[in-house]
Amino acid sequence: MPDDKLFGERGRSLEEDYFRKRDRELIEKMRQAEAVENARHELRKKTGLADPELQALQELGFTPETVSLLPLVPVVQTAWAEGGISSAERDLLVRLARSRGIEEGSAADRQLAAWMTSRPDSTVFNRAGRLIAAMLASRSQEVGDLSAEDLVKYCEEIAGASGGMFGIGRVSSEERTLLSQIAADLKARQS
Repeated sequence: MPDDKLFGERGRSLEEDYFRKRDRELIEKMRQAEAVENARHELRKKTGLADPELQALQELGFTPETVSLLPLVPVVQTAWAEGGISSAERDLLVRLARSRGIEEGSAADRQLAAWMTSRPDSTVFNRAGRLIAAMLASRSQEVGDLSAEDLVKYCEEIAGASGGMFGIGRVSSEERTLLSQIAADLKARQS
């Protein structure tokens, strides 16, 4: 009989452990869902966007702490047009980020540094245009008084930041093509 009692207690103990583990897993899932929803709410507040744009932002990895980088994506793309970012382009990108309120050491600053070290996936560049245009149209706090023309101007500054000699040929054919595409894309999406 004592063995039956021992097995019964052991069984109850295993069952209790199982249910405690399941409870912890469910609580963690609920916390994660709440964190995603809180991030979405904060993104909505900062960007003025709604679904499906908010979902697209999150799929690209933007958070409330890094969404201020979204308008700079075409500028980063221009910097990468020739396969790498020069120190002059890097300096300009950092100055632009600081002028847009991205503080040194912040999550957005760390993300920008990562983008300057390793080229972002082409999906980020391809999907950013629509999201930037939507943010510009919403006049959200993240874009302020920024316009599509301002973004194109920043891209042109980056394109001219390095290369060429005595100011001649500073903008490569790859950069010119990309500048035309960015300008057309932002203007078409603004209409």
